[in-house]
Amino acid sequence: MMPARVSIQTEDFDLSKEVAALRAQDHGVGAVCSFIGTVRDRNDGTSVSTMELEHYPGMTEKAIEAMIDEAHRRFRINAARVIHRVGLLNPGDQIVLVAVTSPHRGDSFQACEFLMDYLKTQAPFWKKEKTPEGERWVDARVSDDAALARWGLPSANT
Repeated sequence: MMPARVSIQTEDFDLSKEVAALRAQDHGVGAVCSFIGTVRDRNDGTSVSTMELEHYPGMTEKAIEAMIDEAHRRFRINAARVIHRVGLLNPGDQIVLVAVTSPHRGDSFQACEFLMDYLKTQAPFWKKEKTPEGERWVDARVSDDAALARWGLPSANT
Protein backbone atom coordinates (compact mmCIF):
# COMPACT_ATOMS: atom_id res chain seq x y z
CA MET A 1 0.00 0.00 0.00
CA MET A 2 1.28 3.46 -0.89
CA PRO A 3 1.96 5.78 2.04
CA ALA A 4 -0.22 8.85 2.53
CA ARG A 5 0.91 11.73 0.36
CA VAL A 6 0.99 14.19 3.27
CA SER A 7 1.92 13.77 6.90
CA ILE A 8 2.08 16.54 9.49
CA GLN A 9 3.76 15.09 12.56
CA THR A 10 5.85 15.79 15.62
CA GLU A 11 8.04 12.69 15.29
CA ASP A 12 11.13 12.48 13.10
CA PHE A 13 11.18 10.59 9.80
CA ASP A 14 13.55 8.18 8.06
CA LEU A 15 14.39 9.02 4.44
CA SER A 16 15.29 5.46 3.47
CA LYS A 17 11.99 4.09 4.80
CA GLU A 18 9.97 6.80 3.08
CA VAL A 19 11.65 6.25 -0.29
CA ALA A 20 11.34 2.47 0.03
CA ALA A 21 7.61 2.85 0.66
CA LEU A 22 7.21 5.07 -2.42
CA ARG A 23 9.08 2.61 -4.62
CA ALA A 24 7.69 -0.63 -3.16
CA GLN A 25 4.76 -1.19 -5.50
CA ASP A 26 5.79 0.90 -8.49
CA HIS A 27 8.20 -0.70 -10.93
CA GLY A 28 7.85 2.27 -13.29
CA VAL A 29 10.05 4.40 -11.05
CA GLY A 30 13.24 5.36 -12.83
CA ALA A 31 14.15 8.25 -10.56
CA VAL A 32 13.65 9.41 -7.00
CA CYS A 33 14.42 12.94 -5.92
CA SER A 34 14.26 13.97 -2.30
CA PHE A 35 14.84 17.07 -0.27
CA ILE A 36 15.27 17.27 3.49
CA GLY A 37 15.22 20.61 5.23
CA THR A 38 16.74 21.05 8.68
CA VAL A 39 16.44 23.67 11.39
CA ARG A 40 19.30 26.18 11.17
CA ASP A 41 21.13 27.55 14.20
CA ARG A 42 21.17 31.06 12.69
CA ASN A 43 18.67 33.22 10.84
CA ASP A 44 19.25 36.73 9.57
CA GLY A 45 22.57 36.82 11.44
CA THR A 46 21.03 35.92 14.79
CA SER A 47 21.57 32.74 16.80
CA VAL A 48 18.52 30.46 17.00
CA SER A 49 18.20 28.01 19.89
CA THR A 50 14.81 26.49 18.99
CA MET A 51 12.05 26.75 16.41
CA GLU A 52 8.41 26.06 17.13
CA LEU A 53 6.03 25.27 14.28
CA GLU A 54 2.28 25.53 14.42
CA HIS A 55 -0.37 24.61 11.87
CA TYR A 56 -4.11 24.39 11.50
CA PRO A 57 -4.94 20.66 11.33
CA GLY A 58 -6.96 19.71 8.28
CA MET A 59 -6.33 23.00 6.48
CA THR A 60 -2.59 22.42 6.24
CA GLU A 61 -2.92 18.88 4.86
CA LYS A 62 -5.54 20.03 2.32
CA ALA A 63 -3.28 22.84 1.10
CA ILE A 64 -0.32 20.50 0.65
CA GLU A 65 -2.50 17.91 -1.12
CA ALA A 66 -3.45 20.66 -3.60
CA MET A 67 0.27 21.42 -4.11
CA ILE A 68 0.92 17.76 -4.93
CA ASP A 69 -2.04 17.73 -7.35
CA GLU A 70 -0.50 20.75 -9.09
CA ALA A 71 2.87 18.99 -9.32
CA HIS A 72 1.14 16.01 -10.97
CA ARG A 73 -0.45 18.40 -13.52
CA ARG A 74 2.87 20.07 -14.33
CA PHE A 75 5.29 17.14 -14.33
CA ARG A 76 5.29 13.49 -15.32
CA ILE A 77 5.64 12.04 -11.84
CA ASN A 78 4.46 8.78 -10.34
CA ALA A 79 4.15 9.77 -6.69
CA ALA A 80 5.04 12.41 -4.14
CA ARG A 81 5.32 12.40 -0.36
CA VAL A 82 5.56 15.45 1.89
CA ILE A 83 6.27 15.17 5.60
CA HIS A 84 6.38 18.35 7.65
CA ARG A 85 7.14 18.38 11.33
CA VAL A 86 5.46 20.62 13.86
CA GLY A 87 6.11 21.34 17.51
CA LEU A 88 9.36 22.33 19.17
CA LEU A 89 12.49 21.60 17.12
CA ASN A 90 16.20 22.18 17.70
CA PRO A 91 18.95 23.22 15.30
CA GLY A 92 19.95 20.24 13.17
CA ASP A 93 16.54 18.55 13.47
CA GLN A 94 14.86 17.46 10.27
CA ILE A 95 11.85 19.66 9.58
CA VAL A 96 10.58 18.74 6.11
CA LEU A 97 10.83 15.95 3.56
CA VAL A 98 9.74 16.12 -0.05
CA ALA A 99 10.20 12.92 -2.05
CA VAL A 100 9.11 12.49 -5.67
CA THR A 101 9.25 9.48 -7.98
CA SER A 102 9.07 9.58 -11.76
CA PRO A 103 10.06 7.57 -14.81
CA HIS A 104 12.96 9.99 -15.51
CA ARG A 105 15.13 12.24 -13.32
CA GLY A 106 14.23 15.60 -14.91
CA ASP A 107 10.60 15.50 -13.86
CA SER A 108 11.53 14.22 -10.42
CA PHE A 109 14.05 17.04 -9.85
CA GLN A 110 11.65 19.72 -11.11
CA ALA A 111 8.65 18.47 -9.15
CA CYS A 112 10.69 18.24 -5.95
CA GLU A 113 11.95 21.80 -6.35
CA PHE A 114 8.48 23.04 -7.31
CA LEU A 115 6.94 21.46 -4.20
CA MET A 116 9.62 22.92 -1.92
CA ASP A 117 9.19 26.41 -3.41
CA TYR A 118 5.44 26.09 -2.98
CA LEU A 119 5.79 24.81 0.61
CA LYS A 120 8.08 27.66 1.63
CA THR A 121 5.60 30.31 0.53
CA GLN A 122 2.08 28.88 0.53
CA ALA A 123 1.80 26.13 3.14
CA PRO A 124 -0.06 27.35 6.24
CA PHE A 125 2.61 26.98 8.90
CA TRP A 126 3.61 29.50 11.52
CA LYS A 127 7.21 29.45 12.71
CA LYS A 128 8.53 31.03 15.89
CA GLU A 129 12.24 31.17 16.70
CA LYS A 130 13.84 31.54 20.11
CA THR A 131 16.87 33.84 19.96
CA PRO A 132 19.06 35.54 22.60
CA GLU A 133 16.82 38.62 22.15
CA GLY A 134 13.63 36.61 22.78
CA GLU A 135 11.05 34.90 20.62
CA ARG A 136 10.11 36.12 17.14
CA TRP A 137 7.78 34.99 14.38
CA VAL A 138 9.49 34.15 11.08
CA ASP A 139 8.28 36.18 8.11
CA ALA A 140 8.22 35.02 4.51
CA ARG A 141 11.35 35.90 2.56
CA VAL A 142 11.41 37.87 -0.68
CA SER A 143 13.75 35.22 -2.13
CA ASP A 144 11.14 32.51 -1.44
CA ASP A 145 8.48 34.55 -3.24
CA ALA A 146 10.86 34.99 -6.20
CA ALA A 147 11.44 31.23 -6.33
CA LEU A 148 7.68 30.66 -6.49
CA ALA A 149 7.25 33.32 -9.19
CA ARG A 150 9.56 31.46 -11.58
CA TRP A 151 6.91 28.71 -11.69
CA GLY A 152 4.37 31.33 -12.82
CA LEU A 153 2.59 31.37 -9.46
CA PRO A 154 1.75 34.49 -7.50
CA SER A 155 2.66 34.66 -3.84
CA ALA A 156 -0.02 35.19 -1.24
CA ASN A 157 2.62 36.84 0.97
CA THR A 158 2.95 40.13 -0.89
